Amino acid sequence: MAVKQTAGRDSLGEFAPKFAQLNDDVLFGEVWSRENKLSLRDRSLVTVVSLMAQGLTDSSFQFHLMSAKENGITKTEIAEILTHAAFYAGWPKAWAAFRMAKEVWKEEESETDAKTAHGNSMLFPIGQPNEAFAQYFTGQSYLAPVSTQQVGIFNVTFEPGCRNNWHIHHAKSGGGQILVCINGRGYYQEWGKRAQELLPGDVVNIPAGVKHWHGAAPYSWFSHLAVEVPAKEGSNEWLEPVDDDTYMGALC
Repeated sequence: MAVKQTAGRDSLGEFAPKFAQLNDDVLFGEVWSRENKLSLRDRSLVTVVSLMAQGLTDSSFQFHLMSAKENGITKTEIAEILTHAAFYAGWPKAWAAFRMAKEVWKEEESETDAKTAHGNSMLFPIGQPNEAFAQYFTGQSYLAPVSTQQVGIFNVTFEPGCRNNWHIHHAKSGGGQILVCINGRGYYQEWGKRAQELLPGDVVNIPAGVKHWHGAAPYSWFSHLAVEVPAKEGSNEWLEPVDDDTYMGALC
């Protein structure tokens, strides 16, 4: 289905009729309409990042943000897209892009609504605020016991931007932890290694003795099941918080 556009003819039809025709009929009527090659959503993503990289946050950028929204890019996704692009296009350009994107997606959910939507979209409950371990988290986390017999299994939920401190699971034998990701988007990183993105269905095996952290992406709630591997003389050692530079570096 062809994308219909008349902006060229409306604005420049008499002054520059050929440019208007190329804009309306070729750029939008042909290139944007090649959905068998790229979806409208993907074309919006490419266009928004290209304009941001040039620093062109004018009315045309606003138009393409609105088109991106209409083509299915959510508030969470545009925030993640601009955050990722900031490392390549430039931080000031990202700030300018975010100001306009915030207006386009201004009917965004409240934090309460986002939390409710996250909880409603997964099988296990979010649970209660994780007050017992709050000192070891940056941001708010929640804890819901799934199993406390034989093997401990807990649903841990992180609000956007929340992550736990660097920590180590110690054991004389056995031990460690398994993360089963069930909802949202998060990150896991071992000391000295690159961070890895976590999505529903991902499983992370964490051996005893490995220094690591895990948590939510900046603009997404995130939940995983934490499975405690049986250990002989097991213990947890909580270390320093994950600073902002390390956390933002996980997004690269």
